[in-house]
Amino acid sequence: MYPRDITAGPHPESLAVLDRGDPIELTARDVTKYHGTGSPGGVALAFKAMQRGLPLLEPEGTPERREVAVHTPFDGPGARDAFELVLRAVTGDRYAVDPSLERTDLPPTRARFVFRLSYRDRVVTLTLREGFVDPEFMDLLGAERTAEQDARLTELKRELADRVMAASAPAAYEAVEAGPARG
Repeated sequence: MYPRDITAGPHPESLAVLDRGDPIELTARDVTKYHGTGSPGGVALAFKAMQRGLPLLEPEGTPERREVAVHTPFDGPGARDAFELVLRAVTGDRYAVDPSLERTDLPPTRARFVFRLSYRDRVVTLTLREGFVDPEFMDLLGAERTAEQDARLTELKRELADRVMAASAPAAYEAVEAGPARG
């Protein structure tokens, strides 16, 4: 069973991008259907990061999806698939897992949840705020797990997705805008 419904509420969560000039809108449900049920937390983290970052990259309108690049130390498959569906970043070779972006000055519940998005001459770095990732999640994530621990991790992934999707994008992510985009 995949998260209770990360699109619950009167207005489904959505993202607007341009595809070669044509506007398209993708919902959290669309991303979930593309990724599947394995990593709902990663799907939610990336979706909310795009909700926060895309308007900052193109404050005058809607960005061209095939021009947005993503760099992150987070290697979760749910996040990767969300960036691929919305931005076509993986197939466009504009998605990179970059361990050097890890924020070692932050606790483990935040350190790897950093997303640097760039578009034309703009860059924004998004860092997950405190209170979204359970320390138990981090402990189980990299561990060799029993069947019981796997079930618990699945539950924690769903809870993470629920917390992230229930928050506004600014409540979920700190955003720092930088100067001109670089590689």
